[in-house]
Amino acid sequence: MGLSEKLWHHQYWLPPGATWEDMRESADTHYPKPQDLWLCIPGALLLIVVRCVFERTIALPLGRRLGVRDKQRPKAQPSATLEGFYKLLGRIPKEEDLISVAKQSGLPVRAVQTWFRHRRAQDHPRLTKRFCEASWRFTFYFTSFFSGVALLYDKPWVWDHTVCWLKYPQQPLLPTLGWFYLLELSFYWSLVITLPFDVKRKDFKEQIIHHIATITLIFVSYCANLIRLGVMIMLVHDASDYLLELAKVLHYMKWKRVCEAVFIVFAVVFISSRLVIFPLITYYYYMTKFEMFFLSCLINAFLMVLQLLHIFWSYLILRMIFGVILYGAKKKDARSDTEESDGSEAEDAAKNE
Repeated sequence: MGLSEKLWHHQYWLPPGATWEDMRESADTHYPKPQDLWLCIPGALLLIVVRCVFERTIALPLGRRLGVRDKQRPKAQPSATLEGFYKLLGRIPKEEDLISVAKQSGLPVRAVQTWFRHRRAQDHPRLTKRFCEASWRFTFYFTSFFSGVALLYDKPWVWDHTVCWLKYPQQPLLPTLGWFYLLELSFYWSLVITLPFDVKRKDFKEQIIHHIATITLIFVSYCANLIRLGVMIMLVHDASDYLLELAKVLHYMKWKRVCEAVFIVFAVVFISSRLVIFPLITYYYYMTKFEMFFLSCLINAFLMVLQLLHIFWSYLILRMIFGVILYGAKKKDARSDTEESDGSEAEDAAKNE
């Protein structure tokens, strides 16, 4: 038995007693095929192209019409010496390092501090860039969520989750759900590809973990024909994501009251969907009603990773909300982009990142 045959052996991918022969296709019956997922590569590249066109032709002009403007930032004077120290010491050097740089460059310490502050400001993304990125993610999540609702609302296994496992794995693949799966997988791959170029968020490391877990779950659930469970989990996640991006868009537009109202709705939807509905679907129905095997244990591990991230983000959201209510703290999304104020306040803001 070759390596490929061992990897795709039915005992790893299917419950006990089931084999790949049980999923043999006919003229009217089709099942998921692993090779279908190769389409996510051109799909991700296509989404990146669509995103670039959307941001330049729709989001950017729309933002300008809505009053989203970039502030003028002072530019750091070109200096090869200081630029070298900037790359060597980082964006926020220690005080003793600043003194050392001042001596080696022959400049006053205050001048070096000012140069580093202006140089940091140049590296920070403009408001219009953040607006365009949030607009794109809002558009995708909004479209994805309501498309998923339209696809699933009449499916009996959405309202009775025990039907998810009826005759499993002999559950024919609906073409619309197959394309929905590929769209979601392509989108998350596009996010991974553009990570180095996108605005870096405070929860950057958590986002990487989330993307890896999500891509893995989409891949293995598709190969094992766990489409019904997978689509419901995607829908639960998309239910709150578009609200967060909408709140960001409103924040960049400076629509304070509307932004606060949308964020409260987001918090309610996020916590109820991620801490109540998600565990109910995955742990109660999946772990208690379904016979465990190798792949199901792997899926459970990645679902647990997602749940831990949900708890972490819920904690940040609640801490921010209670901080505003009890202490009048500055209203700022705990999952938002890493931002730095323009102008002379840049240094103080950077220290709080």
